Amino acid sequence: MGSGASYSVFSRSARAVDEGYFTKSTQQVFKEKKLHPKMDPAQATLRESRDSENHPNSLAIIIALDVTGSMGHIPHELCKDGLPTIVETIMNAGVEHPQVLFLGIGDHEYDDAPLQVGQFETSDDLMDFWLTKVYLEGGGGGNAGESYSLAHYFAGYHTSIDCFEKRDQKGFLFTIGDEPNLLSYPARAIKNLMEKGEHHDYTAEELVEKAKESYYVYHIHLASSNSDYSGRITKNWKQLLGQNYIVLNDQNDIPKTIAKLIMANYDNQIRETINTNISSSSKPVDSTEPIKDSVTLL
Repeated sequence: MGSGASYSVFSRSARAVDEGYFTKSTQQVFKEKKLHPKMDPAQATLRESRDSENHPNSLAIIIALDVTGSMGHIPHELCKDGLPTIVETIMNAGVEHPQVLFLGIGDHEYDDAPLQVGQFETSDDLMDFWLTKVYLEGGGGGNAGESYSLAHYFAGYHTSIDCFEKRDQKGFLFTIGDEPNLLSYPARAIKNLMEKGEHHDYTAEELVEKAKESYYVYHIHLASSNSDYSGRITKNWKQLLGQNYIVLNDQNDIPKTIAKLIMANYDNQIRETINTNISSSSKPVDSTEPIKDSVTLL
């Protein structure tokens, strides 16, 4: 729920050395050989991002990682320095109380664990705990896509976040992968994952729209050298997310891209809130400094 200790740059740096994030192989850092019981979505009926005395202005951030064969190295890169880069950058920019939840995403038609669910956390040790508990199944199938919208489903129907519910401030949801998004999610697939609740057939469009009610939804695509296949991927994602589909050629750009997107939208919301409050009190609004409505990606 993110009510624990704050993120510490120093303790995280020391842990990275102690745990061998830079020196050990991916298999040595990510040791799970099957779905970790604590990340079983059937047990995660609701994940909450809550304000607390120590964190009065929480901001919910979901990072959903493709854990199929071609993308299994990305969680390790986040473990090395990607996650610290994201958290430290946004905190230094004024986002004081980020709460990060990790999801693992696979293929609901082929994989044993197509959805894995962590917890929203604020402290560096707990963020690392959930990240390294992700099971790198290395699966996927020949169906020309992965089940990225399971992240949209879980965010839309199984999270409760104070930033939105108390302050009308949307959280952030990032899926990261290199494949198209599967377009249909039958009730039987949802039931196999979530034992409780109602189960319906969904389209990817329906799930994206549901997630967008309380989150800024982005997909970060790592481009391949196959231009024809990349073109099909782009068409698939553009139809779902438009300009919120981000293409990167270098995996090392993922952390700073996520940080920039958070900072730009967070800035907008803070400014809009200030201007709304000033307007409601009949005082003039200082509009000399423009609100950023986009972010330049490297």
